[in-house]
Amino acid sequence: MERRSFIKHSAAASAAIVSGGLLKAAGHAGKSRQETEQVFRLKYAPHFGMFRHHAGEDLLDQIQFMADAGFRAMEDNGMKGREVTMQEKIAAKMANLGMEMGVFVAHTIHWTEPDLVSGDPGKLDRFLQEIRESVEVAKRVNARWMTVVPGHVDLRLDMGYQTRNVIFALKRASEILEPHGLVMVLEPLNFRDHPGLFLKKIPQAFQICQAVGSPSCKILDDLYHQQVQEGNLIPNMDLAWDEIAYFQTGDNPGRNEPTTGEINYQNVFAHIHGKGYTGIVGMEHGNSIRGKAGEQAVIDAYLNVDHFRQAPDPA
Repeated sequence: MERRSFIKHSAAASAAIVSGGLLKAAGHAGKSRQETEQVFRLKYAPHFGMFRHHAGEDLLDQIQFMADAGFRAMEDNGMKGREVTMQEKIAAKMANLGMEMGVFVAHTIHWTEPDLVSGDPGKLDRFLQEIRESVEVAKRVNARWMTVVPGHVDLRLDMGYQTRNVIFALKRASEILEPHGLVMVLEPLNFRDHPGLFLKKIPQAFQICQAVGSPSCKILDDLYHQQVQEGNLIPNMDLAWDEIAYFQTGDNPGRNEPTTGEINYQNVFAHIHGKGYTGIVGMEHGNSIRGKAGEQAVIDAYLNVDHFRQAPDPA
């Protein structure tokens, strides 16, 4: 059902979600997403562990709980490290529920040493082999996007040369991904949580993606990281829009759910929705409150910021 129509005809159901508790509001355990109302306008994607106090430790039960709560996607940074049999079970469960798979991390991220920036042939070969392996994982779990982080800066090499090395590596990786219709998304990370990394800002990621020039090399705009790093979220989003393929969220300070910090996520999400974005918005953050109450607070927060006002139709 189209979301505007859902609000108009199901206001009582929406109110029940906000005030009646997650389990009561879901009320459709075991049903597929196609059999249930669309709760959210955007495709927010929780991660494993976010609702374990309600759902338990079993990963498939957690996926079921996400779907019952109205989420239409899920992401898992650690998917590549899971057993093949578990990857297949996760994929089957999500397919049955009509859920989409979000990002997983495509390669070993080097947090404290130069990697792709170095131009080292051995490091490049290792990276490209990991990208090949990630292609198989993506096929297995029905994923389209995978996260790439170029690693730490090389303090002995000019930034111009480092940028050239990163672009060269990403062009090579794109050649591997393009035939499969897969997309690596470059994630700029903030200076405070991850000091010394090469990729920090959206304009920098935009410049690199433009230079690579491939549909398989795009930007992951993590709004938490960019609020810390540079702010100016919506203008930077607009300027880099053609290269952004994925969003992640988290409020600042604290990196918890929306409404716990300074970011006006209702306005941000309204802007993303208004630009016609139909991709995934990963919930890359913690819960501000422990236990079941904290899990309910996460659901309530997304319902709050997702129920943004529509701009009036032009006369």
